[in-house]
Amino acid sequence: MRDIVSCFSENSVNVSHYYSCSSYSNNTCISPTAAPSTQNSISSVYKILLSTLKHFLITVTWCKSHSNQGLSISFGDEDPSPFRLNTNSRFFRKKKGSKLIESSHELKIEVMWDLSNAKYDAGPEPVEGFYVVILVDSEIGLVLGDMAEEAVAKRFKTSTPMAKVSLVSRREHCSGNTLYNTKAQFCDTGTWHDVMIRCSVENEGLKYPVLSVCIDKKTVIRVKRLQWNFRGNQTIFVDGLLVDLLWDVHDWFFNPASGYAVFMFRTRSGMDSRLWLEEKIAQKDKDTVEFSLLIYACKSS
Repeated sequence: MRDIVSCFSENSVNVSHYYSCSSYSNNTCISPTAAPSTQNSISSVYKILLSTLKHFLITVTWCKSHSNQGLSISFGDEDPSPFRLNTNSRFFRKKKGSKLIESSHELKIEVMWDLSNAKYDAGPEPVEGFYVVILVDSEIGLVLGDMAEEAVAKRFKTSTPMAKVSLVSRREHCSGNTLYNTKAQFCDTGTWHDVMIRCSVENEGLKYPVLSVCIDKKTVIRVKRLQWNFRGNQTIFVDGLLVDLLWDVHDWFFNPASGYAVFMFRTRSGMDSRLWLEEKIAQKDKDTVEFSLLIYACKSS
């Protein structure tokens, strides 16, 4: 599959339209009886800004397969994953501990975690009963989990500085059928939203595949005859933000051996007059933090 950005140039299949999450449809998006696809891995990228004004990225990846379940953390774009934790191995189950990390960014990094009582839903990311805390140059850099606040209060003084953290992107890999459920927070001050993507067959004299995207059970886009409109983009409003919604389901129809589709939600400034393009990255204000959610969907049947 091509890079998703290259699929949405100014000659994209569909022209962007603006839809409001609150006003597009009064009809709720009803989930089918089939169980949603399984999340195999979830990667979240955080931008960390220290009190020294030094900033870098931390990528946290939760993964799950038939034989493996664990966590990996990488720092910046250059480092390989220097921290890996397999929580499902019969030989190594260190579900609680701490570790010093050597970083090429000349930072002193320590990872502390407790997954011994972690509880999971269907996905690889725990939902409660855990914490992961990352200390960077004596500052609290990243805090994850419902038990993190208590862990920080016990281990660190109240005067310990905390870095500014922003969630830059979230990437999910799913497999199974063509129903995908997830949650997304499109800005740091926004609320979490339920996101559902569904591809189903509807009968309008002939049977055509239809793509529906729902946020908080409200339909925000509906693409008919998907085998002809397999790539496109539309723009919606969520929490007062412009959010570009892009899809590429080409391989579902024309390369079924791989069967991968890509869905992307990306916020943009109201000052941007057109869809985000790759060449605009260099023009972005370094202090501007936008969010993107990418879903890689494998249709196995």
